[in-house]
Amino acid sequence: MKRSRVTLADVAAMARVDRAVVSRVVNKDPTLNIRQETRERVLAAIDELGYRPNVAARSLRTSRAHMFGLFIPDFANPVYAEIIKGAEAEAAAQGYVLVTGSATGAGLGEYMDRIGQGRIDGLLLAGTGDDTSLTRQLDQAAIPWLMLNNRSRGVKRYVILDDQRAAALAVEHLVRLGHRRIAHLAGPSRADTAARRSVGYSAAMRDAGLPEGPIVAADYTPAGGAAAMARLLAVPEPPTAVFVANVASAIGAMEGVRAAGLEIPRDVSIVAVHDLDLASYLFPALTTVRMPLAELGRRGVTLLGSLKPDDTVAEVLAGPIELIQRRSTAPPGR
Repeated sequence: MKRSRVTLADVAAMARVDRAVVSRVVNKDPTLNIRQETRERVLAAIDELGYRPNVAARSLRTSRAHMFGLFIPDFANPVYAEIIKGAEAEAAAQGYVLVTGSATGAGLGEYMDRIGQGRIDGLLLAGTGDDTSLTRQLDQAAIPWLMLNNRSRGVKRYVILDDQRAAALAVEHLVRLGHRRIAHLAGPSRADTAARRSVGYSAAMRDAGLPEGPIVAADYTPAGGAAAMARLLAVPEPPTAVFVANVASAIGAMEGVRAAGLEIPRDVSIVAVHDLDLASYLFPALTTVRMPLAELGRRGVTLLGSLKPDDTVAEVLAGPIELIQRRSTAPPGR
């Protein structure tokens, strides 16, 4: 037999309270003033009956979809998995669902068409590039939106990480080890994160009194990292150390060193931005700069929940950034 849907009335009857009380408990109404034992009785009834809110009915009643959108460049980049986890956790804590799409599956325009105006209550944009027509399209949609670890010219609506500080930590570590020929395997030329890390690299080299080494740009993929490393090692005086802008690129860069018949870190030390679990399982284990990726996702959703369509936000996330030293870096060989 088909099981009938559990309703607010069912929960209210079991918990011996009014339906309005159940509704306000479910919606986490901060103004609800009831005894703790009453709240626990309602929660116990919800759990026992397996009650789930009727999202469609709630959307009609509140004129909100209770969904946030997150648009990323590529699901293959493992960095975004950490951001998504943080954003999803915060969305759930607010009673929302996170709907994620990527530029590899569809463009932002198609993504917006699929989710439909009015079907989301806010949108986070990670790595969409500098596109003024995009911002106009979003403004016309009349929903709050926020750039996540990405900026666009003339737009003051973003929350980013301190990528310049991350680059400085990487370069300072290599300098302390005694390296003087330090190259930079940068990110894509149009990526705002790559630009900030390159600025940090250049500033750290100046502060150390060292000339900049060769700089080669690559996309944030292992294949891009391998090709860029081959170019760096082909210069007349190859570097003894390389600062890589992204951990995915670094995986390919390490293979590029081995393909050249060299060893890490005896011939080339490598340090990369972003610390993921896989970094400690590479051979050799990769030295990284740990960034608060999950915290970035959480902060983005928190801001989105209170953001009006025309609000201004320009925030650099204050979070722990630290160097995680492993076996891919060492003093330069002879």
